[in-house]
Amino acid sequence: MKHERIEKNIGLMMVFITLVISVGALVEIVPLFFGKSTTTPVAGLKPPNAMQLEGRDIYIREGCHVCHTQMIRPLRAETERYGHYSVAGESVYEHPFLWGSKRTGPDLARVGGRYSDDWHKLHLYNPRDVVPGSNMPAYPWLWENTIDGSLTGRKMAALRIVGVPYTDEQIAGAQAKTDGQLEIEALVQYLQQLGTVLKHKR
Repeated sequence: MKHERIEKNIGLMMVFITLVISVGALVEIVPLFFGKSTTTPVAGLKPPNAMQLEGRDIYIREGCHVCHTQMIRPLRAETERYGHYSVAGESVYEHPFLWGSKRTGPDLARVGGRYSDDWHKLHLYNPRDVVPGSNMPAYPWLWENTIDGSLTGRKMAALRIVGVPYTDEQIAGAQAKTDGQLEIEALVQYLQQLGTVLKHKR
């Protein structure tokens, strides 16, 4: 009888549905904040340096993360193609993380070191020069735009608040390392460090 009363009262039903979903979400999500596997960096992981951090922001600004995931699932087809599957400890310094679920282009979680700097630059300038038939857009303005290094240290200081271990020295020297640098250089540096902590295993 009580059950029937709940089913016939839409307002009460909505309250109970919200309560059940909220409790379920808390039970699933909250433990992840305290588990070592999700909060401890993998051995050798370092936060991105000043140029890599600026490159990451350019990567986000240009929408690269919309077409390229950075999350290799633990399936043979994926590990054979892309390398070691992604683990949570690789992403502890990522704010926001760029795992994604859409692959218009290949996953880039382990792209670091697979191609030369020159290959990346040519690919970004005109993708079809190195990958015939590619539907990726070209980014020629990256060779014209320069970085405003006055903001880099502030970004690092903000990330330190949420746990990224930047030192005072790194923050103080960020502007000198980035100010006036071409955006293409920063983006390539960012790409070249992706996934280099965990080596490809077959």
